[in-house]
Amino acid sequence: MDKLIVSRATAFVHTILKEKIKPGNVVVDATMGNGNDTIFLAESVGNSGKVYSFDIQEKAMEATSKKLREFHAENLKQVFLIRDSHENMGIHINEKIDAAVFNLGYLPGGDRRIVTQPNSTIKAIEYVLENLNPMGVLSVMIYYGHDGGLEEKNTVLEHLTTLDNKKYSVLQCGYINKDKNPPIIVFVEKIN
Repeated sequence: MDKLIVSRATAFVHTILKEKIKPGNVVVDATMGNGNDTIFLAESVGNSGKVYSFDIQEKAMEATSKKLREFHAENLKQVFLIRDSHENMGIHINEKIDAAVFNLGYLPGGDRRIVTQPNSTIKAIEYVLENLNPMGVLSVMIYYGHDGGLEEKNTVLEHLTTLDNKKYSVLQCGYINKDKNPPIIVFVEKIN
């Protein structure tokens, strides 16, 4: 046994996504944050793929740009950092998507008053689902311990339960022995 995969929710998500994302894929980090998912996605798709990464905060853009420089990804022309709401991804992406990652809530280390919102999140999820290739996957990590988080959690989960089970397979995962609103992970896979 080399490392724990369920002690950190993001490590678990990355483990699952590694099985799905291939070099050359087109992927989306819908909530750039500090750039950890963007780096993971860039490594996963390689030079032949594309990563579209969204955030509304300059702090997120700076943190992710710095990580990309450290990763030497400044030469990777496939990484597009976009300062815009994820609900507007249709303006920036004009191709099919193989995978997308959402981490809902606030920017770790940032202003906790700036959070993802239920309506914009649903619009972004819908765009991804409409443009997801068959067998493509969407992951949504729902952090909900902040103001407005419970409403977003309930809105997103309610929406995902309405997806046609002939078109999408939806799996919800979560910690059952952790305190203080542990994150909930949802995977949506588009059926062939």
